[in-house]
Amino acid sequence: MPSPMFADHPAQQPPERGMVDALITRTRRLRGDVDAVRQDTSVGEEDPRGRWQLALCDLAVHQLDDLGAHLGQLKTGLPTEVHEEFPGHVPTDPSSRSLLSRVGSAEWNLLTDEVTWSDELYEIFGRTPEAGPLSLDELPSMLFAEDQVSLATMMTDCLVDGKAIDGEFRIVRTDESVRTLHMMGEPVLDADGCTASMWAVLRDVSELRRSQRAVRETRDSMQLQRHIAQTEHRVAVELQEAVLPPWRGSLRPPRPGPGALGLAAHYLPSATSALIGGDWYDALELPDGQMLLTVGDLTGHGVSATSTMAMLLGALRGMAVAGIRPGALLGHLNQLLEASTQPALASAICCRYDPATRLLTWAQAGHPAPLLFRDGTGRALTPPEGVLLGATSGAAYEQAEVQLRADDLLMLHTDGISHRGPAGDAGTGRLLELAPRFAEARGAQECVRLAVEEFGEAERENDACVLVARIGA
Repeated sequence: MPSPMFADHPAQQPPERGMVDALITRTRRLRGDVDAVRQDTSVGEEDPRGRWQLALCDLAVHQLDDLGAHLGQLKTGLPTEVHEEFPGHVPTDPSSRSLLSRVGSAEWNLLTDEVTWSDELYEIFGRTPEAGPLSLDELPSMLFAEDQVSLATMMTDCLVDGKAIDGEFRIVRTDESVRTLHMMGEPVLDADGCTASMWAVLRDVSELRRSQRAVRETRDSMQLQRHIAQTEHRVAVELQEAVLPPWRGSLRPPRPGPGALGLAAHYLPSATSALIGGDWYDALELPDGQMLLTVGDLTGHGVSATSTMAMLLGALRGMAVAGIRPGALLGHLNQLLEASTQPALASAICCRYDPATRLLTWAQAGHPAPLLFRDGTGRALTPPEGVLLGATSGAAYEQAEVQLRADDLLMLHTDGISHRGPAGDAGTGRLLELAPRFAEARGAQECVRLAVEEFGEAERENDACVLVARIGA
């Protein structure tokens, strides 16, 4: 602060004109660059990171504006004839709403009780020069009650102990608006070292503090959103792992024999690991010795999707154990999803395999058909009629039967296995091209590995799963 510690201390000389001109020019350019970044920052209603970035830009603009204003004040100490030539000159008219009007000065003379305020300080406090300045005793009357003690402490330290003042307080102006002021001051000592007066600069930092508060709040909001997302992701993963079969490799049914299945499955996460979806797969031996094979894909992501998937898969298992056939079973799942408190759509395949006859009975609800690989070639099974689960009330689902042979390979998959969006013919075609390699594979687990190698490195928008069943001799 340029204020003297002693009354007879000589004033500092103003800086050279060229140095101030260069600083003002650089500040103006930097301010323009920050403003351009601010304008390019797009903010959505559900974008806490964008709001945080915008708040940081606002804070930087406020600080650069303040820096420019202070440099402008330095400029006013230079010869007046250069003002018109310099494009960065900031007018000092107190009636303008420039940043200069947010900085004022005051001096309280303890010997004469004389108080001197700058025009800018009157504007900061919302007072007219006719009303006169406030004395040190009157100043606390405009402060928030909780700020009066801290101001009194700063005043005492300055006037009694000769300490510099550096603190903030809030005032309520006559128009009932609230301002946050930053006060810096020093005692002015006489020849005997006693305090003769107190000199201070008061700066209105209301906008700056609002910008800083906005940065903190948006940062805290972003951190909270991240914490919530991480928690939901962890819960979704735990729920998915609790519901899906614990096996990730081959599964040998507990009743081996002619026509028994060799099973393997794999879950493929999306490119964005945070998107835990509602894909499922399952293989379950039923009480009559037949096998339930199913895969499905529920719309949505996160805890909502995985919890609904858990509900559907639990219901599917229960109805299959009760002996309900695939077509009727999907009809019941459609009713269950329709009555759910969390509306959603799902595609699914439900298969019932009889090891004694190698007969596969299956139904589908808007899902990619199973792929059948035999003798080194592959094809998609012709799907029976069936709409998405939850799409329409009272939907009926037809069944189809396929006679399988020894060493046949059946693949069930969700459409997210392709690398960009729904698999369609392209994804199915790539799977069918693996037929010669599947024919040479030693078992279902190796076939799954080949499929994962083909699609595992792809950038999928959604998660996916694949289930392979090889028919035993």
